[in-house]
Amino acid sequence: MSEASTFESRTGRLTCNAGEVYNFLTDIRNMEQFIPSGTASNWKSDRESCSFRVNPLGDVDIRLTEKVVNKKVVFSGNALQVNNFSLIINISGIENQPAEVRVLLSAEMNPVLKMVAAGPVRQFLDTLINEMEKFKRWNDLKE
Repeated sequence: MSEASTFESRTGRLTCNAGEVYNFLTDIRNMEQFIPSGTASNWKSDRESCSFRVNPLGDVDIRLTEKVVNKKVVFSGNALQVNNFSLIINISGIENQPAEVRVLLSAEMNPVLKMVAAGPVRQFLDTLINEMEKFKRWNDLKE
């Protein structure tokens, strides 16, 4: 039986305020900016959902499922049409100050899958936070 496993990133300090990161992330099309080159193919997206292929994992489908203005953005989805997961981005910060973010990934995994996936998931979260910290174009929103 699968149970929920949660993985948490370190806190990242961004080059924008909480409102800017919230506005950017609530349009899922902007998330493509943070996927390392060569990692995903067949990217398809609209404002609230996306799908792509990750080799060797397979197809991944994600949708925006919750938003709390300037505080939290939640994406939910599945990989291989069987592993449900949530990617939760918690945002903190005050107006005109750099925002801080912490990312949590919660997924239904059996104990063996959790053991195998723990390293790659942590690496993914580290990469995501690193890319978000380096990113400078928070106001370049998709139209």
